[in-house]
Amino acid sequence: MIPASTMRNKNARRERIGRIPRESTQVAPDVFRVRLSIVNAYIVGRPGARSGHWVLVDAGLPTSADKIFRAAAELFGANSRPAAIILTHGHFDHSGAAEELAEAWDVPVYAHRLEMPYLDGGSEYPPPDPSVGGGALALISPLMPRGPINLGPRLHLLPANKSVPGMRGWRWIHTPGHTPGHVSFYRAADATLIAGDAFITTRQASLFSAVLQPQEMNGPPQYFTPNWELAYASVVELNRLYIQVAATGHGKPMRGVHLRRGLDRLAAHFYELAVPHTGRYVDQPAISDGGGVVDVPPRVVNYEHVAIGIVVAGVATAILTSGFWKKKGKYYRDGEGI
Repeated sequence: MIPASTMRNKNARRERIGRIPRESTQVAPDVFRVRLSIVNAYIVGRPGARSGHWVLVDAGLPTSADKIFRAAAELFGANSRPAAIILTHGHFDHSGAAEELAEAWDVPVYAHRLEMPYLDGGSEYPPPDPSVGGGALALISPLMPRGPINLGPRLHLLPANKSVPGMRGWRWIHTPGHTPGHVSFYRAADATLIAGDAFITTRQASLFSAVLQPQEMNGPPQYFTPNWELAYASVVELNRLYIQVAATGHGKPMRGVHLRRGLDRLAAHFYELAVPHTGRYVDQPAISDGGGVVDVPPRVVNYEHVAIGIVVAGVATAILTSGFWKKKGKYYRDGEGI
């Protein structure tokens, strides 16, 4: 006979599976935001779904794997794995844990063909632009990794028919500008958009805003966007869709009238609201092709920003790269006890 205490423990574990993880936010019945310090990943799948019947969209920072594992285990069980990992793009804060997660789960990673050079070891991204100003993250952006990473044989192209592996009813939309192969994901049935960094809902250049995330509609992160003409075209294309909820790479999900009005305004006044007044890529974009970066314009030096950057770089870099804090005698990573 199985002891009653053992049965109670087993039942408790069963009850926990399928609950919304405490570090997650439910965006739609089957879409969950996992906040990872300054960036978001998304789990797409009904709570309690069988292994292989859910998907991870984006993979956060290199330190994000443990938190993603925990969120997935609470939703689907400790031994569950996704059908795939899908990347909106390959920047370090969206693909950082992709290799570790893909190997642990033994699953493929999908991205757009123009994103391949940055994920297969072929090319670095264009240099970030600290001259755009606007906050500490912009100032320290030259210290941020820009790749490439090499996902090896696990890396696959998104299907040409615009379907998304493991995400029935969704389609991918090419939304370049922030990166050449940036994609967003849209489901018409409930007007849900996973926008990546095509637009975001916080002012990401500011460390204060990136951490506290006051909600406001913004274009892609300025310091890491090398083609503003394409970024504008992508926002206009997304604004043509009927969207009820937008889950973005940075910031909190935005809904309803607040979303509609904000996106309308961003599309109508993109060059005033989203594009920096000065910067390396404002007048001339970086040039890329299927093999990676071909040419970049000369850098712009803003000596005021350089001076401020020297002061804040040490502290901000330590926060972003380590992700560890002491609290109540325990060490915390990404804000969660480990």
